Amino acid sequence: MEFHVPVIDITPYVCDGNEEQCRAVAKQLDEAARTVGFMQIVGHGVPQPVLDGFAGALDAFFGLELETKQRYRTPPISNRGYSPPKSESLSLSLGVESATRMNDFFEAFNVGTALTDYPGLELPENDYAENIWPQEVPDFRAPVEAYFAEAGRVARTLTLAFADALDLPAGYFHAFTDHSLDVLRMNNYALPPGTVDLDGDLIGMGEHTDYGIVTVLWADQAPGLQVLGSDSRWHDVQPADGALLVNLGDLMARWTNERWLSTMHRVKPPIVNGTIQRRRSAAYFHDGNIDAVIDTLPSCVGDGSKYEPVTVADHIRTKLAGSRLLQPNTKAGREAARLLAAAEPPPGRY
Repeated sequence: MEFHVPVIDITPYVCDGNEEQCRAVAKQLDEAARTVGFMQIVGHGVPQPVLDGFAGALDAFFGLELETKQRYRTPPISNRGYSPPKSESLSLSLGVESATRMNDFFEAFNVGTALTDYPGLELPENDYAENIWPQEVPDFRAPVEAYFAEAGRVARTLTLAFADALDLPAGYFHAFTDHSLDVLRMNNYALPPGTVDLDGDLIGMGEHTDYGIVTVLWADQAPGLQVLGSDSRWHDVQPADGALLVNLGDLMARWTNERWLSTMHRVKPPIVNGTIQRRRSAAYFHDGNIDAVIDTLPSCVGDGSKYEPVTVADHIRTKLAGSRLLQPNTKAGREAARLLAAAEPPPGRY
């Protein structure tokens, strides 16, 4: 069967469509979640000026000298600030030891929900750390916060549709996400000459599944993103015009007992004339409340749950310990097995 990431128009959920229209969208989401785990979302309502301002903010920050960007590097446990090239290994979030031979060459800057966003709640400071903002780019914060708000709106809209698609009560996921641990990770792959060795094993971002509930991805229309299909082969994916790429995370796969897929993916930007082709992306991770317990939905238990209940805190911290602290995850056996069974594309593909 040909690999295909469907384009789904969520306008009925954004603009108060009628029940029939929403039901049709929910059916499409269910089909995509069961068969691919990725989808192209249009009708999301994110204004183009917000996207343009956000892209400009990314360019301004990543265009700074590495020494300047390093000033904003924070301890990995806080998941805020700057991550320099080759400081992370996403495959270790799956416990795959071979990934240590070369860390991923992307650089990133993270912002997220903070303690001050949820006054009155006693939340762990490391998980809900305050954001830091680069002083050298005074026009960085406003456009990033504007896009953060829009991406969060899209993620929450999708969870409303997910409840319908899974035959759950309206707004079912709200109780699990009303102080959600959300992070926006801005990524850059166009690194200066000499930053990395351009060899055959070059990985922009290693093989991984996302950790939380749902990911909303803005990206350049440039090659690089690859998704592992049900045929155990890697397939190239690029955003359609005006679309945001959306994929499901591990917590949603646990909730649905793998009725819905947390699909393996990676980034391998092509090399053109000895230079890594420019590619930018930004992933908004909607991960759920830190104290929420994720257990198989009653409608998805079937012959039994594939997973034990887990808190969002335990799951996310274990995954981050792999990718950022380089401590292999020993609790991702099902995901690691899928990765180890994957077939590589033919040599010279890139």
